[in-house]
Amino acid sequence: MLTVHKMHFSIFLLLWGWVLCTECRVYRQGKEIHEVYKKGSRPQRQRREAHGEAHKQGSPILKRSPDITKSPLTKSEQLLRIDDHDFSMRPGFGGPAIPVGVDVQVESLDSISEVDMDFTMTLYLRHYWKDERLSFPSSNNQSMTFDGRLVKKIWVPDMFFVHSKRSFIHDTTTDNVMLRVQPDGKVLYSLRVTVTAMCNMDFSRFPLDTQTCSLEIESYAYTEDDLMLYWKNGNDSLKTDERISLSQFLIQEFHTTTKLAFYSSTGWYNRLYINFTLRRHIFFFLLQTYFPATLMVMLSWVSFWIDRRAVPARVPLGITTVLTMSTIITGVNASMPRVSYIKAVDIYLWVSFVFVFLSVLEYAAVNYLTTVQERKERKLRDKLPCACSLPQPRAMMVDGSYNDGDVSELGHYMSENGDKQDRMMVQLALGAERGSGRRKSQRYSSMRIDTHAIDKYSRIIFPGAYILFNLIYWSIFS
Repeated sequence: MLTVHKMHFSIFLLLWGWVLCTECRVYRQGKEIHEVYKKGSRPQRQRREAHGEAHKQGSPILKRSPDITKSPLTKSEQLLRIDDHDFSMRPGFGGPAIPVGVDVQVESLDSISEVDMDFTMTLYLRHYWKDERLSFPSSNNQSMTFDGRLVKKIWVPDMFFVHSKRSFIHDTTTDNVMLRVQPDGKVLYSLRVTVTAMCNMDFSRFPLDTQTCSLEIESYAYTEDDLMLYWKNGNDSLKTDERISLSQFLIQEFHTTTKLAFYSSTGWYNRLYINFTLRRHIFFFLLQTYFPATLMVMLSWVSFWIDRRAVPARVPLGITTVLTMSTIITGVNASMPRVSYIKAVDIYLWVSFVFVFLSVLEYAAVNYLTTVQERKERKLRDKLPCACSLPQPRAMMVDGSYNDGDVSELGHYMSENGDKQDRMMVQLALGAERGSGRRKSQRYSSMRIDTHAIDKYSRIIFPGAYILFNLIYWSIFS
């Protein structure tokens, strides 16, 4: 029995030993695998890092200079030594005048106002000068660029626009100001400005005029002894956008000039001029002013072909043309400044108005002379002693409704060339019977008034005079 128990115990020990050996083997294998993984991943990571460094060294695009803004010792104020200098004074204070070069790029010419006599322009204004106080050490000779926040801490030229009404620096999305400083202290200061300035216009030839406007730039505080303002590249300092266009004007020329301006209280200042010449487009005014005025004048001539007894037709026609011309003149002057001299368009419109008014007066004269003639004829007929022995003409009304024609010495009607004329033979008895029934000789005289001829001559005189006026007008002002 004891032997059986010993055998069972030995078997149990063998099984327990086998289990322990199995667990130790599994633990040892897991540890080896972990070590192998660690040994294998480290070279792979090292290879990736080495490959990345080699790629960076091999590609010049990925090379970048170190970010100096991360170092507290290389701030812009410290690098430019802003706190070490007094920037309330100009560079080289007490010495010769500091030269400040200027160039301008015109972005747009927004509007031209004849009523206000001004123009609005958007431009890039750039200044160039040297301030040794802003010089800084640099190993690669690269310039530094700043925005408007640094401009408030250093000296910049105090430029302003002479004769400007309104101006502002664009601030969307931030102030459109740029400052670029080179290691030797050379500074580029650029800003985007919209300015509305005066333009003294001469409208004596309007709308066939050419206007010359100028934008003037000047230092406000520094005279020519402290600041010498000049165009950096001469006339090439002014650049314009080729897409600049205006609805009423054609931009002919942009150019620059430089002059000295004197103020009795402060002295002489350098002043820069941006001059541009504008020529007005005439086609708009031809359609809106000249053609309607000409058509109204021609319409007034229609009354010369209407029978003078058609009062309801001729009178409204004349009044309509006069009122239309008045409306055209009023409309043109409403969009113009109230100048004290005569414009070219005023000459044309008022002469056209005179022609229209004269056509109305012409009919008034014709109607008046016809009425006077009829009155005289009536009086002469009443004074005739007897018309029994006279040849009787065809039936004729003397109250103004008679037919036009020629009356011969016998009183018969005739026509000349198919045109009707007012000619009436009025027989006048110059002698009367005196004494015993003896008749004295009678003398007759004829009175002929041709009122229809006034209309015939007007058909030629009015158009001829107006054509002559147009030839003279366009030869002078075109």
